[in-house]
Formats: sequence, structure tokens, C-alpha cells
Amino acid sequence: MPDSARSATSPERPQPDPRRWRALVFIAIAQLMVVLDATIVNIALPSAQTDLGISDGNRQWVITAYALAFGGLLLFGGRIADLWGRKRTFVVGLLGFAAASALGGAAANPAMLLGSRALQGVFGALLAPAALSLLAVMFTEAKERAKAFGIYGAIAGGGGAVGLILGGVLTEYMDWRWTFFVNIPFALIAAAGAYFVIREPEGSRNPSRLDIPGVVLATLGLVSLVYGFTRAESDGWSDSVTIALFVASAVLLAGFALVESKVRAPLLPLRVVTERNRGGVYASLGLAIIAMFGLFLFLTYYLQVVKGYTPITTGFAFLPMIAGMIIGSTQIGARLMNRVPPRFLMAPGFLVAGTGMLLLTQLEVGTSYAGLILPAQLMLGLGMGTAFMPAMSLATYGVEPRDAGVASAMVNTSQQVGGAIGTALLNTIAASATTAYATSHAAGATGPASLKALQLQSMVHGYTTAIWWAVGILVLSAVIAFTFINTRGQGGSGPVASSSEDGDAGAGADATAPALAH
Repeated sequence: MPDSARSATSPERPQPDPRRWRALVFIAIAQLMVVLDATIVNIALPSAQTDLGISDGNRQWVITAYALAFGGLLLFGGRIADLWGRKRTFVVGLLGFAAASALGGAAANPAMLLGSRALQGVFGALLAPAALSLLAVMFTEAKERAKAFGIYGAIAGGGGAVGLILGGVLTEYMDWRWTFFVNIPFALIAAAGAYFVIREPEGSRNPSRLDIPGVVLATLGLVSLVYGFTRAESDGWSDSVTIALFVASAVLLAGFALVESKVRAPLLPLRVVTERNRGGVYASLGLAIIAMFGLFLFLTYYLQVVKGYTPITTGFAFLPMIAGMIIGSTQIGARLMNRVPPRFLMAPGFLVAGTGMLLLTQLEVGTSYAGLILPAQLMLGLGMGTAFMPAMSLATYGVEPRDAGVASAMVNTSQQVGGAIGTALLNTIAASATTAYATSHAAGATGPASLKALQLQSMVHGYTTAIWWAVGILVLSAVIAFTFINTRGQGGSGPVASSSEDGDAGAGADATAPALAH
């Protein structure tokens, strides 16, 4: 058959960008910076509070300001990436994040620090979905996609623990301000590399108008939800403001769903979340993050307060989890993703992580690190790394290129909202159990030594009670992954079938991405 006839009946696939692997390096640097920032400031917070005179009541805002801006604006940032171009959004996000970090490091008062954290969240909400969606549109060949998302998943899973180490080192040997300044070289290197190396595929933007009502409703709804869980941690679940925030969030998000079903160019096309596989990924990943964030919090306090570890030693104590995540993501998940259906990686991965969490329910004041905590962390890391890798890839797999940014934003949104819920929910459970244990055993504590022992024992009892809940949450994640995710893999061929998802879908459909096989 002549070449002209062949191309007329079966258009050739565009060749992949030869610089895609170099581009991955800079995308990975940016992702590492964002994930590091989620935990590195936690270690520095006590020093910053003392230096700037931040009150105990306001110190939570150093964390909350970032979480609110980041979590509330992620969907907006994802759609901006689709409209404006992912490379441009990525570079602007990085430069803005660097400027906000410089402002935070130079903060002369609490207001300046809180403002810089909110700005970090704003620009993080731009660059995080842009980074993931760039991967989604640049890596379309199954084996390469598996490797790229394996690297991304390992960074997303293990970067938070690296932040604990780096935060401890910088705070202990330099100054808390360096936990902000350290972002600047990361951001500038990633921005320069992205500008010169990344070439976004042609025709992958969404030319539609921005859905302003959707932006307002989604942002206010997510901010209310995240802030509601944050207040629940500090003021209790029955607090009137907490309840009002949850009610407002439910009303706003319900209104958002209604608007998205009616407008011509929605901020979040419902086809992105109602597709069975992606919906299963968002739900199972969000629940798993609830369990993991609670664990990070409890283990950090257990190692420092109960075991007496320094911040640096605590950071290094998380290394087995990082190693497990890297091995699970790059050696298990990436190697098997094209041979094994994703649910047979995700569901067992969550169950292995749940088994590691189950070991931690046996924590006592005198528990050996090597005997219990280390093997538990290895299992947690292996399980979560194995599950994260296909989850990150499947969340954007088969989606139309014009929706890649908002699909990526949904991954980050499920993580941010899951983190806020996990910290508040599990910390509240732990605090209640601690108080109950201390009250019921107070009669037996007479001297200072026994009171101190009771205090530590009560804390550990609270942690293990909350960890039992985390075990149940991971089991639920596994059930959702196994039930909802029914694709046979990512190695099929053929164009994305768009007619079933969107009546006007032909424009912009990705002819290079294999369809999800049911």
C-alpha cells in the first residue's frame, strides 16, 4: 500500500520527545521540593515559633495556611495548566514558589511567615498538577510510562520522610530559615531545566473558557473541608464552627457537582472522576494517605518524646520506609505494571502496608526499634510503594490530553485532603484514648517517676489505638482498589475511546494512549 494511502487510513503516532527522560529529571526535582516542603517545616516550627514570637494558638497556621491554599486551589491549578499550557504553568509555579520561600526565610514577624506559607501553597497548586500532567502527556509508551511513574511514585511516597531528615539537619546545625531557603536552588534548577528541555506535545491544551462559578465553589468547598478537619483537631468535632465548616463544605461541593454537570466547559469534567478506574484510584489513594499521614505524626512523636531521639536521628529512623517505597515503586510496581492488572498490585500493596501498620499496634514504651519498628516500616514502604506506582499512572491513564491537568490535580487533591483528614481524625482519636487511659490509671501513680511513666504509657496507648484505625483504613483502601479498578493493564493498544465519556470528545483525544480494557 502506498505511504499516502497508509497514512490516510491509519495515521502514524507522533514520535515521543527525545528529551523526555531529561525532562523527567527536572519534574522529579520539582516534585521532591513540593513533598519535602510538606514535612520539612514541621521540624523547624518550634524554633521559628520561638524566634518570631508566634503564639501557641497561631502556630498551627504555619501548617494550615499552606494546606488551605494548596488543597483549595489544586483543581484551579490543574485547569490553568490545561488552558495556559503545562510547561508555562510549571515554570511560573516554580519561580513563584522560590519567591515565596525567600519571603518565608526572611520573615521578620509572624504575619510575614504566614503570608509566605499561603503563597507557597498557591504556587504549589500550580506546579504540582502541571508536573504530573506533563508526565502523562510525554510518556505514552507502556514500559516507559511504568518507569517514569515509578520514579515519580517513589519521590511522592518517600519525599516526606526525607523532609524530616533534611529539616532536622538544617534546624539543628544551621537555622530554621534554611528550611525555606533550601527550596530556592531546587526551584531555580527545575525551572531552568524545564524551560530549556521540556517540549509540551502539540494539541494537548484545552482551549475552553475558565469555569469561574466552578472555581469559586470548588475552592471554597475544599478550603472549608480542609479547615474543618484542622479545627476539629484543635477545637473538637462538636465545636459549632467546625460543624458549620463541614456543612458549608457539603453544600458548596454539592453545588459544584451540579454546576459541573450543566456548564459547557467545566472546571472538573465529571467524566474524569466518574470513570470507574480513576474514581477507584482517587478514593483508595486518599484513604491510604489518611493512614500514612497519621503514622508519620505518631512515629515522629513516639521516637522523639518517648524514645528521646533527636530530630536528626528521628529523620534517619524513617529511612527503612523510604528504602521500602523506592524498592516497591521502582523494582516491584514498575516491573509488574505491564504484566499484572493494577488492582493486583494496589490491593495487595495496601494489605502489605496494613500488615506493617498492624505490627505497630504492638508498640510499647520499651519497644525495640530493630525488633519491631524497622520491619514494620519496611513492610509499610514496600506496600505503599507498590500501590502508589500504578495509582499515579492509572489516575491520568486514558484521560483526554485536554483533561490531563485536572486529572492530575485530582490525585494531588485526594492526597492533600487525605492528609488533612488523617492528621485531624487520627490525632483526635489518639488524644481521646490517651486521656481515657491516663484517667483510668491515675490512682496507681503516686510519685514523679510513676507519673512520668503513666504519661508515656498513656501516649503510647493513644498512638496504638489510632494505629488500629489506620489498619482498618488501609484494608478499606485495598477493598476499594480491588473492587473498582478493573482495567487489565496498561499495555493495550488503540486510541482512547472518548465517545462514551463525552459527546464532543473527538477533539483533542490522544491517539497514542491505549484505551482502558474492561
